[in-house]
Amino acid sequence: MRARPLHAVSTFERGLAGAETNVAVGLARLGHRSGWIGRVGADPFGTYALETLRAEGVDTRATSIDGTAPTGFQLKGLALGGDPEVRYFRAGSAGSRLASTQDTDQAIASARHLHLTGIPLALSASTRAFALRALEIARAHGATVSFDPNIRPTLWTSEAELIDTTNAIAARADWVLPGRSEGRLLTGRDSADGIADFYLGLGASRVAVKDGAAGASLHAAGHRWDHAGFRVSVVDTVGAGDGFAAGLISAYLDGLDDASALERASAVGALATTHRGDRDGLPTREQLSAFTAGATLAPAP
Repeated sequence: MRARPLHAVSTFERGLAGAETNVAVGLARLGHRSGWIGRVGADPFGTYALETLRAEGVDTRATSIDGTAPTGFQLKGLALGGDPEVRYFRAGSAGSRLASTQDTDQAIASARHLHLTGIPLALSASTRAFALRALEIARAHGATVSFDPNIRPTLWTSEAELIDTTNAIAARADWVLPGRSEGRLLTGRDSADGIADFYLGLGASRVAVKDGAAGASLHAAGHRWDHAGFRVSVVDTVGAGDGFAAGLISAYLDGLDDASALERASAVGALATTHRGDRDGLPTREQLSAFTAGATLAPAP
């Protein structure tokens, strides 16, 4: 088996992907009640997405079906230990027409925690308005909010708009979870401390800076926790950040302290890289316990 450019591939394997669905599935596998709010087309891809999420135990009752727009999709090349080639087909998709409804408002109002990514901010005016309303409802009902910038530069009209809009949302989140390269772009600062200080200054109570194989750090006012990462055989890096988010949210929902939360996030993120599919490596609680009991830390870079 070898990786080839997408234009040379003749056989594809279907799989469910997406930053938000990955986090929802990750939390469900860890024993939490999770729901995904989105919009899919009345087509085979949409049916597959909903059936797969429901089979994973994810609540999709606030998800809507669009009778005129197709389900968005992406093509991802085979990755053998690194980053794969990815092409998105989202313009005009059902997902780009996501809007608030009574069902979505009620689902958000009843949640303990809301997880947002920067992707809806870039897809359309409708999805951006939905993200802003979701944040307002969560805040009004006392839920905590995590935000993963998850930036997709090709979806934005300009870098300035990307930075301004993303940071405006980050300023209203409790926990901000940038990758270090994202943090450099969004804050103009290079170090994990500098990136964290930027978002702590905007009002976040916790900032987790992910740095790939170099591990991750978690920051609060006057405090920093580090984790070197776990040694695993990497198959595909896509979804590692989503696994990290699921692990961190899970830990805080369980009442773990910051150091333990960072360890769980790092473990789930590492396991996510051990399979080809975006969600295939996300562990159950039993699998996570078995992994952390026998895992070794990655060597210092």
